[in-house]
Formats: sequence, C-alpha cells, structure tokens
Amino acid sequence: MAWFSRKERSDEVGDPASEVEDAPVEPILRPRIERLGVEEQQRLARGRTALEGAGIDVDDLTALGAAYDAAVAAYQSGGKSEREDEREIVERFSIAIGDHLHRNTDLSWSRVTDAFGTDLAVAGGKDEFVVVPGNLVAARWMNAETGWLPGVLAHLVRVRAER
Repeated sequence: MAWFSRKERSDEVGDPASEVEDAPVEPILRPRIERLGVEEQQRLARGRTALEGAGIDVDDLTALGAAYDAAVAAYQSGGKSEREDEREIVERFSIAIGDHLHRNTDLSWSRVTDAFGTDLAVAGGKDEFVVVPGNLVAARWMNAETGWLPGVLAHLVRVRAER
C-alpha cells in the first residue's frame, strides 16, 4: 500500500468506499436507550452468579472496593498460567457496579447506543444520564488502579440523588 500516495482511494474505479463516503451519515448525538434483550439479561445473570460465587456483596461499597483491589493485586502478582481471564474479572466488577447503581439510584440496566457503539449500561431517569460500568472498570484495570471504586460509586449515587 502506498502510504503517501496523492491518489485518493475513492478515486479508484469501482471502489466501494467511494459509495459509502457519499452516503449521508447521521451521527448519534444523543444516546439511544433501549430495553435489554434476552442475551443481555442472560449475561447479567451469569455475572451475578459469578459475584455470588465469589462472595461479593454489591451493596457494601467497602467490601466491593476491597474485592476489586484484591483482584487487581492477584492478577498483577500471578504468573500467566495462574491468572484468571481479565475479561471475566472486568465483566464481574462491571456488573457489580451496575447492580449497585441500579439498586441505589433511578438508573436501570439498558442497552445504550451512542457515537462510540452499543454497550450494556445503566441509564435513565427522566434525563439521558448514562453510566457504562464496563468503561469505568476497564480503564482503571488497564492501569492497575486501586482504591477508586467506593469513592466513584458513592459520588455517582450522590449525583443521582440530587436530580
């Protein structure tokens, strides 16, 4: 591929990209909040079962934060063959966060589509407030950040209580 070519890809004869470029694109400016489908409900059920099995209480922020911090420490200190799949850890704590917010605010589990794609989220109330728990966890997981969970969740609960 000629990275520095002056010829545009869309100038090529029969290039399907030129047809796509001409099509009008409407950006999603507001999140589209939809009810969960069967697949998302099953995903939440599997996550809740994993949380129960790990003895994680989503209503106890201190314990929830300690469990997350312990999971980070265990993952960081374990060898490759000893580590739990990090996607499962992120999923488990994402569901814990969403369930905590669902139980303690006016937010409900939803499928949310915005300019960045479609995610499992807690959203709603009378406004378009959306929290994507997977993003909260994944961003901090990548940096092995600990100590954040109780404060962030308490803040979100306060924000929703003020609405």
